[in-house]
Formats: sequence, C-alpha cells, structure tokens
Amino acid sequence: MAGKPKRESRSGDMAIASAMLLALAIVFSPSSSLALSELQEVQPPAADTGQAPPPLDEPQIGEDGGLPTPGPIIRTLPAPENDPVVEEPAAADAAPVDILTDPAQLPEPARRMRELIIEAASTGEIEKLRALLGSGPTATQLAFGEIDADPVEYLRSVSGDGAGQEILAILIDLLNTGFVRIDAGEPGETYVWPYFAALPLESLTPPQKVELLRLVTAGDVEDMKAYGAYNFYRIGISPDGEWRFFMAGD
Repeated sequence: MAGKPKRESRSGDMAIASAMLLALAIVFSPSSSLALSELQEVQPPAADTGQAPPPLDEPQIGEDGGLPTPGPIIRTLPAPENDPVVEEPAAADAAPVDILTDPAQLPEPARRMRELIIEAASTGEIEKLRALLGSGPTATQLAFGEIDADPVEYLRSVSGDGAGQEILAILIDLLNTGFVRIDAGEPGETYVWPYFAALPLESLTPPQKVELLRLVTAGDVEDMKAYGAYNFYRIGISPDGEWRFFMAGD
C-alpha cells in the first residue's frame, strides 16, 4: 500500500515533461519559423544612387511620455538663395533745352535773315523767296533727299493751295515761335524754329501745347506722339545768316 502513491508521482512528472517537449517542438519547428517571417514587412532594396541615404529624423516623444509624435508629411525646404539683383543703370537725364523767344538774342546776320524771310513771305509771292534760298553748296535744304525740281517750284508743289501761299503762311508762323540753339560752338551750330523740334511732346506745358496747336491740328499732335517726335516743318538759320533748311520730318 505504501508504494502506490510513489508510482502516481512518477506518472505525473512524465506527463508534465512530455507537454514541455511538445511545446518546444512547436516553437522551433520550420513551419513556425516561416510563419513569423511572413508577419514582418519586407522592404524593397534601395536603389543605388551613389549617395548616402539622408539621416532619419529623431522621433519626438510626446509630452505625456507616450508614443512619438508623427513628423509632418510635407517638409519645408530651405529657402533658395536670392539671386543678386542687377540694377539697370538710370537713364541719363536729357540735357535741358534753352528756349529763346526774343529775336534780339540772335546774332545780327541770323536776325537779318529771319526778317528777310518774313518780309518775302508777307508779299504772298513765293517767287520772292528765290534769292534767299541760295544755290550750290549753300542752297537751302528743302527735303531729306535730293530734289530735281527748281526749289521755288518744289515749294509751290508741296503747298496745299498749289500756289505756294500756304507755305508762305507756315514760314511766318514758324518764325514767330520760340526757337532753340543747337550744336552751340560747333561748325553745325544752328538756330531752329520752332522749339518743339527739340522737345519731347510729352513734356510740353499747357501753354506750350496751345502754341503747338497754332501750327498744327490736335489730330496732327496725336500722330506726332505716335511717331515719337515733332515732324512738321522746321527752319534752320546759321549764326552767320545762312538759311540752312526748311523741311518737314524728323
């Protein structure tokens, strides 16, 4: 009777040992190992770019000591360096134009030629200009190109009335406006009427605009602005009294 409990103890120990061996066999079996590997996320191999991968941002621990706070999805890129600003050189201010209004400011020979032109034009006879227009190298320039016609006949042909009286009226009107001196001290020094020929039209004051409109129409002024400059008739007389030009254009 005393040995029976001892046999039951050995049988219980053997049952416990068998259960432990079975559990170890399950854990370390090939099929169990495969199941664990399948649960892991397989990362694809990174492409070989020849550069070291960027460092990972350190996780930030939450204020309560819990899980890390996720970083922003859109990262702020560093601001690009500003390109150097190339400043355009300031346009040189146009030289101020000295507008003259008193014929007494002209040298005597130039003043005398002005008076002679006005006197001839006032007769209404365009032929009276012939002696003043000159000839040869000192002949008055009447166009940008050469003209084949007789100078008086040419002026008659470009006059709106066909007789030359419109041209005579233009001469008088121009010589009664203000004038400017250009190329002072140079061989080409010339006194030019009207002074509008030397000014940007946008810079004219209201009184100056009125003076311009005494010579041309408002439509003509708009055409000139589109053209970019005064392009009606102008007169040039040298300091020594040579009538250098009388023509339209720029």
